[in-house]
This record gives sequence, C-alpha cells and structure tokens, in this order.
Amino acid sequence: MILKIYSRLAIVLFLVTSCASKKAKFDDYVFKTKAEEAKYQTAYDKALKLWNIPYTEEDVKTSFGTAHIVIAGPRNGKSLVLLHGMDASSTMWYPNIKVLAKNHRIYAIDFIMEPNKSHLTAKSLSSDDIVVFYNEIFDHYKLKKFDLIGASRGGWIATLLATQKPNSIDKIVLLSPAQTFKFLDKPRKTTSALMLKLFPSEKKFSKTVSTFSTHPENISRIYKRQFYLANKYAKSNSSMLKMMPFSDKELESIQNPVLVLIGDKDVINSEESLERAKKHLSKSETRIIKDAGHFLTIDQPKIVNEAVISFLD
Repeated sequence: MILKIYSRLAIVLFLVTSCASKKAKFDDYVFKTKAEEAKYQTAYDKALKLWNIPYTEEDVKTSFGTAHIVIAGPRNGKSLVLLHGMDASSTMWYPNIKVLAKNHRIYAIDFIMEPNKSHLTAKSLSSDDIVVFYNEIFDHYKLKKFDLIGASRGGWIATLLATQKPNSIDKIVLLSPAQTFKFLDKPRKTTSALMLKLFPSEKKFSKTVSTFSTHPENISRIYKRQFYLANKYAKSNSSMLKMMPFSDKELESIQNPVLVLIGDKDVINSEESLERAKKHLSKSETRIIKDAGHFLTIDQPKIVNEAVISFLD
C-alpha cells in the first residue's frame, strides 16, 4: 500500500517538476525566477540572524556547484557538522545552535539540491554523488574525527555517509531521520506536505506545520516566512522519493556511536524505527521525546539540546 502511494506521488511530482522546468525564466535548479530567489535569500538572511551568536558564511566549490556553509563556535572546539531537514536550510538550527556551538566548531551545510544558499550547477545528485559532495567539503576543511548531526532528510544523509568506508565520522545524532529505518510511519498524514509543495498557500502551510509539529506556536515568525517561501518558490523535485530505508547489512556496517531521537507524535517515525536501530546499530542509544512531533528540535529544544550534548560529550 505504501509503495503504491509512493509511486503515485512520484508520478505527480515528475509531472509538476517537468512543467516547472519548462516555465523557468532562468537556469537554476531550485528557483524559477531571479526575483523569487532574491526574495527567498532575503528571508534566509533574516532567519539566520535568529542564531544570535557570532557566525561566518563561506562558499566552497565542489564538483556539483557551490556549497554554502555557516560556521560558528570556538576554533579549537571539536568539529560538529549539521545536516538540516528537507527545505529547512541551515537556519533551522536556531533553537539549538547556542548550546551546540558552546564547545564545538560548527559546520552547518546547506544541501545543494534544496532552497538555501548552495547552488547546484550539475544534474540531480545520485546517492553516490551526495557522498562525493559532502566528502569534498569535509576534505576542504580537513575535518577528521568529527561529530555529525542530521535531522529528517539530513538524518538519512548522515546514515548514508556513515555506511561509507573509510570515513572520518566519530559520533552521530539522528533527529527523526526520514526514510532511514522504515518508510513513512503515517503516509496519509504527510500528504499535506506534498499538497503544499504542489499548490502552495498560507493555509496549506499552516496545516503542514501543525502536522509535523506539536508546538507550531514555538516556531519563529521570521523562520516560518523563510520556510514557507522555500515551499512556495522552489521547484518541486522527487529526490525524497528516491530515499530508501537502509538494509540490515548497511546499518550493521556502522560501528560509530549513534543517538536516535524521535518525537512521540512523529508522523515519519515510530517505535518500530527505534527497534530496528537498536537491533542493527551495534552502538546505538534511542529515545522518544514526549510532546514532540517531527520538528522535535523546535517542539522540545531544551530536552533535545540536553540529550544531544550529553551524548556528544
């Protein structure tokens, strides 16, 4: 049943993406017009100020285009790479960054196939390409024995990177990782996100946020604006549908310490996800965060921050 739903969604997204590409007024993988991109970038800059700590922004050339990285924290701190959720961009870490950057050197990377400040100049990336993309950034900064946090799609990418041998990753935190241990737990409820992507409106956006968050009132108005524009202006793409849960063998190949957190009201994961993590990740810790949805870093930032820092330290 779930596979049938995915097949239908893939067809719809393919058709919409094709139409969007034909109407594009300039050559950009994500945005349809320069004006829409500029409006989004302005919203991104405003949201990034929510970090409320010193940071720098850098662009790194890769084989696939320019990667945008936000850097913060002490230079002598242990390196900590942050991989954001789908369409959320690196600004999403604003409820967590002050705690994370206290003793770590932060490298928050904008995923190159989504609306943010990275710019893809190649074709859509395959899983192998994604690995190359991130490793080129890791090599650029000479990152060794670094910790890695991935949220939602970023959690899937973090897991993908950890399955590669050799790698330079130390500890891993997966925050409600999408499509990592199982398919979507409640696919019917997540259709609001698809409808928002296909037919964006403020009403659909509010419904989607309420589906993924138990405390949408906690989300900054400034960040909400950026997140909405990401869905309104960015071209639809079906890359999420290509993300498949990892096999038992792939998960068992990961020997890193891994912390997996999910919300008790999560529409992406359930206790089954944690059971599979405990069974196949040899050094795993798992926890369900109460009164939290898929956006658990926003729903329960204090609890999540304490759990993450306790694990990393």
